Amino acid sequence: MDEFRTMRRFKQQLNPEECIEILKTEPRGILSMQGEHDYPYAIPLDQFYDEDDGKLYFHCAKQGLKLDLIAKNPKVCFAIMDKGFVKEGDWALNIRSVLCFGRIEILEDHDKILEQCRKLARKFYPTEESIEHEIAAAGSRVNMLVMTIDRMTGKLVNES
Repeated sequence: MDEFRTMRRFKQQLNPEECIEILKTEPRGILSMQGEHDYPYAIPLDQFYDEDDGKLYFHCAKQGLKLDLIAKNPKVCFAIMDKGFVKEGDWALNIRSVLCFGRIEILEDHDKILEQCRKLARKFYPTEESIEHEIAAAGSRVNMLVMTIDRMTGKLVNES
Protein backbone atom coordinates (compact mmCIF):
# COMPACT_ATOMS: atom_id res chain seq x y z
CA MET A 1 0.00 0.00 0.00
CA ASP A 2 1.33 3.41 -1.00
CA GLU A 3 0.84 5.79 1.92
CA PHE A 4 1.87 8.84 -0.12
CA ARG A 5 -0.56 11.02 -2.04
CA THR A 6 -0.44 11.05 -5.80
CA MET A 7 0.81 14.24 -7.41
CA ARG A 8 -2.05 16.67 -7.99
CA ARG A 9 -0.42 18.28 -11.06
CA PHE A 10 0.35 14.91 -12.65
CA LYS A 11 0.86 16.40 -16.14
CA GLN A 12 3.98 18.11 -14.79
CA GLN A 13 5.35 14.91 -13.23
CA LEU A 14 8.83 13.79 -14.27
CA ASN A 15 9.53 10.15 -15.00
CA PRO A 16 11.94 8.22 -12.75
CA GLU A 17 14.81 8.49 -15.27
CA GLU A 18 14.50 12.30 -15.31
CA CYS A 19 14.49 12.37 -11.50
CA ILE A 20 17.63 10.24 -11.34
CA GLU A 21 19.39 12.43 -13.90
CA ILE A 22 18.78 15.48 -11.67
CA LEU A 23 20.07 13.60 -8.62
CA LYS A 24 23.17 12.55 -10.56
CA THR A 25 24.02 15.97 -11.97
CA GLU A 26 23.01 18.55 -9.37
CA PRO A 27 25.52 18.92 -6.54
CA ARG A 28 23.36 19.93 -3.58
CA GLY A 29 19.89 20.08 -2.16
CA ILE A 30 18.02 20.49 1.11
CA LEU A 31 17.70 17.68 3.65
CA SER A 32 14.68 18.07 5.94
CA MET A 33 13.99 16.19 9.13
CA GLN A 34 11.90 16.41 12.27
CA GLY A 35 13.60 19.11 14.32
CA GLU A 36 13.52 20.24 17.89
CA HIS A 37 10.30 21.50 19.52
CA ASP A 38 8.27 20.04 16.60
CA TYR A 39 9.78 22.49 14.11
CA PRO A 40 11.07 21.11 10.83
CA TYR A 41 14.83 21.29 10.38
CA ALA A 42 16.17 21.75 6.86
CA ILE A 43 19.81 22.04 5.90
CA PRO A 44 21.58 22.43 2.55
CA LEU A 45 23.91 19.51 1.83
CA ASP A 46 26.17 18.33 -0.95
CA GLN A 47 24.97 14.98 -2.20
CA PHE A 48 25.92 12.02 -4.36
CA TYR A 49 23.40 9.64 -5.94
CA ASP A 50 24.96 6.20 -6.38
CA GLU A 51 23.47 4.42 -9.38
CA ASP A 52 24.88 1.11 -8.15
CA ASP A 53 22.58 0.95 -5.12
CA GLY A 54 20.04 3.73 -5.81
CA LYS A 55 20.87 5.56 -2.58
CA LEU A 56 21.84 9.13 -1.71
CA TYR A 57 25.04 9.88 0.20
CA PHE A 58 25.89 12.97 2.25
CA HIS A 59 29.10 13.74 4.12
CA CYS A 60 29.04 15.43 7.49
CA ALA A 61 30.83 15.75 10.80
CA LYS A 62 30.80 13.02 13.43
CA GLN A 63 28.58 14.99 15.81
CA GLY A 64 25.96 17.71 15.72
CA LEU A 65 22.26 18.48 15.68
CA LYS A 66 21.63 16.67 12.39
CA LEU A 67 22.94 13.39 13.81
CA ASP A 68 20.99 13.86 17.05
CA LEU A 69 17.76 14.38 15.08
CA ILE A 70 18.39 11.38 12.83
CA ALA A 71 18.93 9.20 15.90
CA LYS A 72 15.45 10.19 17.12
CA ASN A 73 13.71 9.83 13.75
CA PRO A 74 15.47 8.55 10.62
CA LYS A 75 12.64 9.57 8.25
CA VAL A 76 13.75 12.46 6.07
CA CYS A 77 12.92 14.34 2.90
CA PHE A 78 15.53 15.51 0.41
CA ALA A 79 14.63 18.26 -2.09
CA ILE A 80 16.76 19.19 -5.08
CA MET A 81 16.22 21.26 -8.23
CA ASP A 82 18.09 21.97 -11.40
CA LYS A 83 19.26 25.39 -12.60
CA GLY A 84 16.28 25.70 -14.91
CA PHE A 85 15.98 26.65 -18.54
CA VAL A 86 14.07 29.11 -20.71
CA LYS A 87 12.35 27.84 -23.83
CA GLU A 88 13.30 29.64 -27.00
CA GLY A 89 11.08 32.67 -27.52
CA ASP A 90 9.81 32.59 -23.93
CA TRP A 91 10.81 34.53 -20.83
CA ALA A 92 9.70 32.20 -18.05
CA LEU A 93 12.08 29.88 -16.25
CA ASN A 94 11.29 26.15 -16.27
CA ILE A 95 12.59 24.31 -13.22
CA ARG A 96 12.71 20.58 -12.57
CA SER A 97 12.65 19.52 -8.94
CA VAL A 98 12.83 16.16 -7.19
CA LEU A 99 11.61 15.14 -3.75
CA CYS A 100 12.96 11.99 -2.15
CA PHE A 101 11.34 10.57 0.97
CA GLY A 102 13.18 7.90 2.86
CA ARG A 103 15.20 6.75 5.80
CA ILE A 104 18.72 7.88 6.59
CA GLU A 105 21.42 6.18 8.60
CA ILE A 106 25.08 6.60 9.43
CA LEU A 107 27.40 4.54 7.27
CA GLU A 108 29.67 2.51 9.55
CA ASP A 109 32.18 0.90 7.14
CA HIS A 110 35.17 3.31 6.98
CA ASP A 111 36.39 1.98 3.61
CA LYS A 112 32.91 2.51 2.15
CA ILE A 113 32.81 6.00 3.67
CA LEU A 114 36.03 6.95 1.90
CA GLU A 115 34.84 5.35 -1.35
CA GLN A 116 31.62 7.35 -1.28
CA CYS A 117 33.52 10.52 -0.29
CA ARG A 118 35.65 10.13 -3.41
CA LYS A 119 32.55 9.78 -5.58
CA LEU A 120 30.95 12.83 -3.98
CA ALA A 121 34.18 14.83 -4.28
CA ARG A 122 34.30 14.25 -8.05
CA LYS A 123 31.37 16.66 -8.34
CA PHE A 124 33.46 19.44 -6.79
CA TYR A 125 37.23 18.86 -6.93
CA PRO A 126 39.19 19.50 -10.12
CA THR A 127 41.48 16.43 -10.01
CA GLU A 128 41.85 13.00 -8.44
CA GLU A 129 45.05 14.28 -6.84
CA SER A 130 43.18 17.07 -5.06
CA ILE A 131 40.58 14.56 -3.85
CA GLU A 132 43.25 12.25 -2.44
CA HIS A 133 44.95 15.20 -0.75
CA GLU A 134 41.69 16.11 1.00
CA ILE A 135 41.01 12.47 1.98
CA ALA A 136 44.49 12.23 3.49
CA ALA A 137 43.96 15.45 5.42
CA ALA A 138 40.38 14.94 6.65
CA GLY A 139 39.34 11.37 5.87
CA SER A 140 39.66 10.23 9.47
CA ARG A 141 37.20 12.92 10.60
CA VAL A 142 34.51 12.46 7.98
CA ASN A 143 31.15 10.86 8.52
CA MET A 144 28.83 9.64 5.78
CA LEU A 145 25.05 9.44 5.81
CA VAL A 146 23.20 7.12 3.44
CA MET A 147 19.55 7.61 2.49
CA THR A 148 17.40 4.74 1.29
CA ILE A 149 14.75 6.27 -0.96
CA ASP A 150 11.22 5.01 -0.27
CA ARG A 151 9.49 7.40 -2.66
CA MET A 152 10.80 9.76 -5.32
CA THR A 153 8.76 12.26 -7.30
CA GLY A 154 9.77 14.95 -9.73
CA LYS A 155 8.01 17.91 -11.24
CA LEU A 156 8.55 20.43 -14.04
CA VAL A 157 7.27 23.90 -13.15
CA ASN A 158 7.00 26.86 -15.51
CA GLU A 159 7.31 30.09 -13.54
CA SER A 160 5.02 32.15 -15.79
